Formats: sequence, C-alpha cells, structure tokens
Amino acid sequence: MSVKVFLKGTLILTVTGFIARIAGFFYRIFLSRTIGAQGMGLYQLILPLQALMLSLTCAGIQSSLSRLIAAYTAKGQKKKAQKLLFSGTLCATLFSCITGLFLYKYSRFFAAGILKAPAAAPLLSLTAFSLPLCALHACINSYYYALKKAAVPSLIQLMEQAARIGGSYVLYLIFLSEGRELSAIIAAGGALAGEIAASLTALTALFFSLSPHPESEAKASGMLFFNRKFISGISGFFHGLREIFSLAAPVSLNRILITLLGGIETVLIPQMLSRHGSGSALETYGIFTGMALPVILFPSTLTGSLAVMLMPSVAELDALGRTSRIRYVIRTSILGCVLLGIFCCLGFFSLGDLLGKLLFHSSQAGFYIRMLSLACPFLYANTALTSILHGLGKPGSCLIHSICGILIRLLSVILVIPRTGIRGYFYGIFFGEFVIFLLHITVLKFTYRQPSDNRI
Repeated sequence: MSVKVFLKGTLILTVTGFIARIAGFFYRIFLSRTIGAQGMGLYQLILPLQALMLSLTCAGIQSSLSRLIAAYTAKGQKKKAQKLLFSGTLCATLFSCITGLFLYKYSRFFAAGILKAPAAAPLLSLTAFSLPLCALHACINSYYYALKKAAVPSLIQLMEQAARIGGSYVLYLIFLSEGRELSAIIAAGGALAGEIAASLTALTALFFSLSPHPESEAKASGMLFFNRKFISGISGFFHGLREIFSLAAPVSLNRILITLLGGIETVLIPQMLSRHGSGSALETYGIFTGMALPVILFPSTLTGSLAVMLMPSVAELDALGRTSRIRYVIRTSILGCVLLGIFCCLGFFSLGDLLGKLLFHSSQAGFYIRMLSLACPFLYANTALTSILHGLGKPGSCLIHSICGILIRLLSVILVIPRTGIRGYFYGIFFGEFVIFLLHITVLKFTYRQPSDNRI
C-alpha cells in the first residue's frame, strides 16, 4: 500500500466531502425555511426505507466489489477485477430495478401501513426511481475506491450534490409560480435529480477509463459472439457472481438487519415522543435528525474519507500478508479519530447554542447539538474501525456489534423517550456507539495480539 496514494486519496475525498457538506448545510437551511421542520421530518422518515431497499440490492455487492477488486489488483489481475465490476454492477442494478418497481407499486401501503405517514407516499414513489441509479454509481464508485483513484468518486459526489440542490431550487420556483403548497416533494425531487447526475457522471468516467485500444477493438470485431472468448466470458461472469455473493451475503445481511432495526427505530421515535407529550413529534424529530445531527456529522467527512480508503487498503495488505502494517494502520486510525472526536466534542459543546441559532434560527437545534457532541469520539472512531473490519473480511463481527448498538438505541427509544423526551434518544446514541467501539477494539486486539512479520 502506497502511503502517498492513500493520503492523496483521503485528502481528495475530504476536501470534496467538506465542499459537499458545506453546500449541504446551506441546502438544509434552505429546506428548513422552505418546507419547515415538519416537512424535513417527513422526508427524513422515508430515508431508512430507502436504505433498507438498497441494503437488499446493492450494499453487500458494493462492499464485496471494493474488497475483491483491491485484492485482485494487488496481485496484478486487472482483467479479473474489471470482470467482477461488470458482473456485480449488472446484478445490483437489476435487483434495484425490481425493488424499485415493488416500492413504486406499493408506495401507499408503505407510507400508511409501515411509516404511519400517508403523506409520504409521493416521496416514496419518487424514491423508487432513484434506487437503480444509486446502485449503478455506488458499484462504479467501489471500483475506483479499490484502485485508490478518489478523484472520480469525488467528481461524482460533487455532481450529485450540485444537481440535488439545483433540482430542489427549480422545483421550488415551479411550486411558487403555480401557487402550490411547498412540501417535502421538493427535497425528494432534488434527491432524484442528484442520483441521475451521479449515474451519468459515473458512466461517462467508466466509459473513458475502460475504452479499449484500437488494436483491441480490431481483434474484438467480427465473430466476437461466436468465438471461445465469448464462452469464456460467460463462464467468468457466473464465476465472478459466485465470488461476489460469497462475500456479499454476510455484508448484505449485516446492512439489512441494521437498516431494518434502524427503520423500526425511526418509526418508533415520533410515536414515543407523542407519548411524552413533546409538542409536534414530527417537528422535534425533524430538528434532531435534519438540523442537529448533520452538524455533528460534519467533521466525520474526514473520518468517512479515511474509512473509504481504509477498506481496500487493508484488504490489499491482508491479501499480501502484511500483518505488521495492518497493526500500524489500526493504531494510527484509532488515535487520529479519537483525537478528532475529542476536539469536536469540546467545540460543539461550547458553541452548540450559537450554531443552532446562527444556522437554523433554532435554540432547540443548538441544545441538541450540545447533547450529541459527547458521542463524537466514539462516533468518528467507529466509522474507521468498521471499515477496517470489513477490509479484513470480518463482516460477521460488524453485524454483531452493530446489532448490539442498535438494540441499545431501541431500548432507549421504547423505555426512556416516553419519560425524558428526545434526551432518551441521545442516551441511546451515546451508549450504543460506546459499546460498538469497545467491541470493535476487542476483536481487533485479539486478532492481532500475536507478533507476526516485520514487513512495514
């Protein structure tokens, strides 16, 4: 693993992430003043269901592609890596089309029966169209992450964010000109525009990256579909699928269970807030998740970029047997993320009230920012540690740890929120992330407790 390439990729993703998040902040401010806290709460309500659908179709494939492509590229088998990209992307997109059709057809049932919010049905209908697009550019991103070419995913992210904001603003102007009520459909429409832009950008980048040379085109012309190479390609396609799904299955199960439990949590929070008598439950939930939480997650752009580069890098080191180097990467990642979390914790706790009033004109948002700040060290570190465990081929451990953390949050939602209000959810987030952190550290400690090679 080249440290220079790793740091360059992390830097590119971090800078891009900060630009996207800054734009996202202004976008959220625009939404909060356009569709209001209740509209944001309604839009936030559909996101776990969208995440569940993506977990069913492409999350595991994307993760396994990144690991396998990194491993094969490290061994010099680039053609094998490209075949895996084709196989995985085709399957993920196909599965997402089927899932999107199902979501579109039964959007009213999901809105009224599952989310308990009939007004969310139009939002789900729009979301259904975004599923195949999201799967497509997610798989293409995994290919470039595995190659540590962070510039392409960064460009895709910027194009997505620009189209999202631009699409929402165009819808806002259309609604005003027609005298229609401003609603959460503006946010959902903007999200669909972002997915379209991201997919087009990803396909364009991949086309130029994989375009064959003139000699290859000449050899490939004529009776291509009748020669042995085609038959070999079909055989390789199915072999690639078996290899992908052998890794994707546990990762998909991990994501599905986590997303499912997270979706249950999302549905329960407004109901438990209503039991506590916290005014408008949906508005409270919208302020917490749509305003305060994004502020806390803003610095995680750095740890998120680090995590994206860590997974293929650790997989590459693991494939080459560089155990000592892996131990060094683990120690450095933990130290850096925890220090960043402590610094941000102090800053958000001191400036939370000011940020809430300055960004969202909401003292309530400022109070939530201060509460959430205490979870920063564990929240940021867990992002990197989860990526390391996936890179080492331990999705089962991540599954168990994540379930433990979510169950803690669910218990806080059911038992504590009716008594203390939204504070109960904060307690669940804090203790849940703390437990996940301890479990991640324990697994890594026992995995690499014995000295091995000294190749650094």
